[in-house]
Amino acid sequence: MRSSQQLTIFGEVLFDSFPTGEQVLGGAPFNVAWHLQALGDSPRFISRVGDDALGKSILTAMLDWGMDTAGVQIDSEHPTGRVEVRIEKHEPSYQILADCAYDFIAAETLSSVPADGMVYHGTLGLRNPVARNAFAKLAENRPALFLDVNLRPPWWQKAEVFHWLEQARWVKLNQAELDLLGFDAGDLRQEMARLQSQFQLEQLILTRGAAGALVRTAKGEYHQVAPQKASPLVDTVGAGDAFTAVYIHGLRAGWSVSETVAAAQRFAGKIISLRGATTTDVDFYRNFINSCASLC
Repeated sequence: MRSSQQLTIFGEVLFDSFPTGEQVLGGAPFNVAWHLQALGDSPRFISRVGDDALGKSILTAMLDWGMDTAGVQIDSEHPTGRVEVRIEKHEPSYQILADCAYDFIAAETLSSVPADGMVYHGTLGLRNPVARNAFAKLAENRPALFLDVNLRPPWWQKAEVFHWLEQARWVKLNQAELDLLGFDAGDLRQEMARLQSQFQLEQLILTRGAAGALVRTAKGEYHQVAPQKASPLVDTVGAGDAFTAVYIHGLRAGWSVSETVAAAQRFAGKIISLRGATTTDVDFYRNFINSCASLC
């Protein structure tokens, strides 16, 4: 990839509502776009928000962060997305509300991504046929697709996920999701190889929580990284999205696979010290960028 190529992020933006009463901006695609903006990648973010107070606060936050809001549609019929988050033993569980604005991203105002561009998307943002139609318009020129597998019951079906896997160039998922998709019959590396071979992926990226991350390339090479000393744990919400953002940044910057996965794991380890998935602390990102200076 070249960093000058168009980078588009498609999918949900919502508020994570915590038991403490905190409401934190979230949604995997939004989190990824937010981090990539801070890392200097200037992504085009495609989503939809309600014509309500939460939607207006999202647009304000994006503008304050320097993000382009042109790709965020306004919906007068459906509310801005919300998720009820519960933390149990430091692990989040989610109750995702249906029929939110991001389910109705409209194709009519979208322009297709050039064939040499890159598009990130997840599975949750495609649960509604209206949004699926919009994504099909966006990807009709067959740009390089980065699929983030987010299996949130009841909002996924295996056949649909396999459809998106067939179109992807890079895929990120966690070990539980690998099992849920039926790749759970034996040795972890063998199951990764089986999935990668079936869908002809350039890279398969597996996140494993406290065990770190494991990447398998099209050449059959494995790159593994274990977490460094962790930051003080607040919650793990958005850690996978932080990992993904830096991984995409590394792909675009031309880093090696081993450098990319190590940097992504390090950044994910920093995010767990925050409440929620993002921060407006510029120094948080500046310090991380400085730590990666040798890769640039």
